Amino acid sequence: MELRQLFNKKNIIKPVCIEVRPLCREHWNQAMSLAWYVFNEFDAKDYSERGIESFWEFITDETLHKMFIMGSYHVFGAYDKSRLVGIITLRNETHISLLFVDPEYHRLGIGRRLMAYLCQYVKQEEGYNFITVNAAPYATGFYHKLGFKDTGKEQINDGITYTPMKLFNI
Repeated sequence: MELRQLFNKKNIIKPVCIEVRPLCREHWNQAMSLAWYVFNEFDAKDYSERGIESFWEFITDETLHKMFIMGSYHVFGAYDKSRLVGIITLRNETHISLLFVDPEYHRLGIGRRLMAYLCQYVKQEEGYNFITVNAAPYATGFYHKLGFKDTGKEQINDGITYTPMKLFNI
């Protein structure tokens, strides 16, 4: 657990105790709602209408939800008590497909905590020493700060703009 302080709009300090853990089945809709909300706040401006539609189709795909239920698509959540404030997802054992943190909780190290948890999981449970991501334009700086290296140039697929990246020796 990590204890940080969060300033609300009135500059009142609020203690925050963050716990990262696997997402419970009943929190799936909440997690995808968080992803949609944060995507619209920060990422959507960099995407075409097709890209926005593609993202929506991805997070509402019933097959993805079934993969989550069956354990082949992993979702980990960052919780402030019972409030879900961040998510990170893993597919194909080594690939991050979603990483979002509630804007009220930005710059508190939650994204880093989610990444650390995921790296530990991939190394210990999946047996790999690397992870990959297709980073959205808004997130490339964050991933570079964590040590990710570009493995290709910025691309567009189905309207989704991304830069393929890899983190070695996790």
